[in-house]
Amino acid sequence: MQAELPSNEAARLDALRDYRILDTLPEDCYDDITLLASEICGTPMAAVSLIDSTRQWFKSRVGLTVPETARENAFCAHTILQADINVVNNVLEDERFADNPLVTGDPWIRFYAGAPLVTPEGKALGTLCVIDQIQRTLTDMQINALRALSRQVMAQLELRRYIKLQAKNQRTLNDYQKKLEQMNALFQKQSVTDDVTGFHNTRFLHQYLNQCLGPVSAELEKLTLVFFDMDNFKQVVDRHGHLLGAKVLKEVAEVVHSYLDTGDQIVRYGGDEYIVILPGQGAEKALPKVEAIRKGISSNSYLQHEEIHLRVSASFGMATFPDDARDKKQLLMAADQCLFYSKKGGKNRITTWR
Repeated sequence: MQAELPSNEAARLDALRDYRILDTLPEDCYDDITLLASEICGTPMAAVSLIDSTRQWFKSRVGLTVPETARENAFCAHTILQADINVVNNVLEDERFADNPLVTGDPWIRFYAGAPLVTPEGKALGTLCVIDQIQRTLTDMQINALRALSRQVMAQLELRRYIKLQAKNQRTLNDYQKKLEQMNALFQKQSVTDDVTGFHNTRFLHQYLNQCLGPVSAELEKLTLVFFDMDNFKQVVDRHGHLLGAKVLKEVAEVVHSYLDTGDQIVRYGGDEYIVILPGQGAEKALPKVEAIRKGISSNSYLQHEEIHLRVSASFGMATFPDDARDKKQLLMAADQCLFYSKKGGKNRITTWR
């Protein structure tokens, strides 16, 4: 006789699949319990049976040669309808099983006892069952042991699910951590990036100088700071507007960057003012580079895509640490003062502290 479907069949199948146990490889923890059930009950056959939608699949088995059977022939499909252990001392006397192919043919079942595997939510996934080819009777001790072992099977299933869930959560956490690190790196980059030029801003300037300018010593590496701003830039904005003016600032920064070496930095200080940081370079080494930048700015044509072909120039002030200044504040003031003298002296020129 084919067993009826449990009233919670859909939810039961969802729970079974949630454990992700079907069609997995044998595991010692289940095989040990199955063997123990067989030994305690004195039966040649035992199994951890899980009832899928159309089949009975054995996670573990002793004395059984097949990995699964059709659900319609499964004794355990009847057991999951019960709240407690199902013991059939002589299957030939039970109308549910007397004409079952597993009774009338191989493996010639005559005795069956199955304890349901019930989830904490009350859904029966299958059974821990013992089987014999002769009729027999279990003692109270054997029945209680079978119940206890079925609970251990369920505990293993819960542990397995917990470990899988932990692994999934760890992967999710790792993915989240990676995304968080990427976002933090992006935010950090954005926090030191100028919106107009795409190069560095004053936050970067002060972080960089605070890191580089340590106590003055004979071995301290030199660093040249260059202040420059655009000559008569207000006229550019008045004539072409703020949007094109911002584009000129970006194009100027790109021209300057093309003259810089690895490790050199360009910072938009504010408005049309910039700072170039030249680490490891004293005034003598830095001056030819700054002169090349000055000529590059004035010889370049800007807003070419707008067919305007604008020409601009810039004025420069240079100071070197530690030759011209003893700390960051003095270095900034010295370079700024040199820039003032370049503006006062006629623009489009370079003034050094000395």
